[in-house]
Amino acid sequence: MSTTLVTHKQTPTEHDILDVIKNRWSPRSFSEESVDQETLNRLFEAVRWAPSAMNEQPWRFIVSKLGESGHEQMIESLMPGNQPWAKHAPVLITTLVKKTYTNSGSHNGAAKHDLGLAMGNFSAQATHEGLLLHQMGGFHKSKIIELFSIPEDYEPVTIVAVGYPGDPDNLTEDLRARELAPRSRKQIEEIVYYGNFK
Repeated sequence: MSTTLVTHKQTPTEHDILDVIKNRWSPRSFSEESVDQETLNRLFEAVRWAPSAMNEQPWRFIVSKLGESGHEQMIESLMPGNQPWAKHAPVLITTLVKKTYTNSGSHNGAAKHDLGLAMGNFSAQATHEGLLLHQMGGFHKSKIIELFSIPEDYEPVTIVAVGYPGDPDNLTEDLRARELAPRSRKQIEEIVYYGNFK
């Protein structure tokens, strides 16, 4: 078994950035150590202060803790490739958006963008707290809608595993290799254009 947990991965940045951005990464090995309620409250306090169009705050969250109500249902909703490792995460969160503006009832085209901003706050606060998270799009939305009785005006967007670092040796060989692989990103020149679209 590993004697050293992977709490950080080398991030070869070309410019100085904040540690909570640099140290964020998406593991698959989680300790089953619980995350206390006060820590969760701080994560969602960070979410609460994210910006949103018209200050709509369209984000919603269903939180399930390991061994408690909702956890097995979220695992059941995941794609098969995510289930074996995600089931050990002490906290699973389904993120949702309200699809329409409360005041006008019109479609909120910025809802998912705003949820992304909120999860950026969540991620930064989690990293500051020594937590890791892995956001997953690989799940069956229809199962979440059915199992959690989601109203029609809300859409599930991701399921997020949250917890403390675990032992990579508990993963399958292929997932362990991915867990320990170096991080990489596209160059700035590949994603940023000045004056016109490339």
